[in-house]
Amino acid sequence: MTLLKNNIINALYSALALLICVLLGRATAYLLPLLPSSLYGLIIFTLALHFRVFNAERIKSSVVWSIKHMGVCFVPAGVGIINHLDLVKQHGIAIILITFSTTFLLLSAVGFLYQQYENSKE
Repeated sequence: MTLLKNNIINALYSALALLICVLLGRATAYLLPLLPSSLYGLIIFTLALHFRVFNAERIKSSVVWSIKHMGVCFVPAGVGIINHLDLVKQHGIAIILITFSTTFLLLSAVGFLYQQYENSKE
């Protein structure tokens, strides 16, 4: 019974931590609308875990459960691709080129900015 009680308390703790970060992310996006509120929330959650505002051990089981069941989130995207297969066939090469080129540009920009940041620290 104690294990079940601890799991429920940890799940509530995790939900509360995420709710706080989501609300802070929304407030940040309202005041500084450069990024979507979900990204601000993720950044705040990461910083809160890094600076030990939230207990990572209590959140760990919820995160592991979320990752284990993450496939459910991607099933609708797969169904959408199948439903619009004609469009994918018609524009497939363009979709692939755009996906790879934007991914390359984004990773290059992040790498460049990280190098600039690391060099400025020295």
